Amino acid sequence: MKKWLFLCIVLLVVGFRFYQKEESSVKYRPDSKTVAVQSETEGSEKTIHIDKEQIYEGNLILVNKDYPIHKKGTASDIIKLSQHEELTSGFSLLDHSIRLSQSVTEQFARLTEAAAKEGVTHFRISSGYRDSEEQEVLYREKGADYALPAGYSEHNSGLSLDIGSTLGEIGKAPEGDWLKANAWSYGFILRYPEDKTAITGIKYEAWHFRYAGLPHSQIMKDKNMVLEEYLEYLKQQQSVQITVDNRKYLVLYAPVSKNTSIQIPAGHPYEISGNNSDGVIVTVLLSTWKI
Repeated sequence: MKKWLFLCIVLLVVGFRFYQKEESSVKYRPDSKTVAVQSETEGSEKTIHIDKEQIYEGNLILVNKDYPIHKKGTASDIIKLSQHEELTSGFSLLDHSIRLSQSVTEQFARLTEAAAKEGVTHFRISSGYRDSEEQEVLYREKGADYALPAGYSEHNSGLSLDIGSTLGEIGKAPEGDWLKANAWSYGFILRYPEDKTAITGIKYEAWHFRYAGLPHSQIMKDKNMVLEEYLEYLKQQQSVQITVDNRKYLVLYAPVSKNTSIQIPAGHPYEISGNNSDGVIVTVLLSTWKI
């Protein structure tokens, strides 16, 4: 009987140690500006637990010819814009069927409101969210030079939109100039710039913008990066701090395995986005102040 009791205790101890090893966490270390594997927590920190499925959703997911969208990657708040006049007063729609993420639409409405104060008022959305069937029809009709197969287009996410101008070609219109100078301030990035075709694999599209959110759009602008480059940069740096519009942010990258937790400074709002391949980006708002 004693032997069986001893054996049970040994098995429990071994199992507990194995669980501790698997349940590791990623902790921010401000002295080295890196993330490191730790097993303990501190009072000044908050532990957030990451499900592996989270790598496939969020504003920073990479969708291209190498990384198709996951079923979790499509925004959950897709709306038909023609049914929301309260959001579309600052721009027109090419047709009444256009859909987009509601939160992205709200940010675009803020953008067009700011542009209107500078006399730039002729924005038009010509395309937004497309489901798989719509994307496949477009691909068959237009071909690979114009469209991507279903599942490989950012339009399948609900985070991207094609922006035009009622005055003419967006690349030559005041709206296009304003977007180039200011879109990043509202979380939008020009997804396929003229000088990055070798990286994106897509020819220059002056009309195609993607919502990534702040501070990410600011960092990409400052460093002249497209999304592919930015996600690789975060992997290399592992932690980045930046101040945008009087707000100080901490951006952390963490690889994700089956049981992953991340330690961040406690008491601060944060957002999580996957990269659609192997990890997540945690964006923490450290402080905000008025001038």
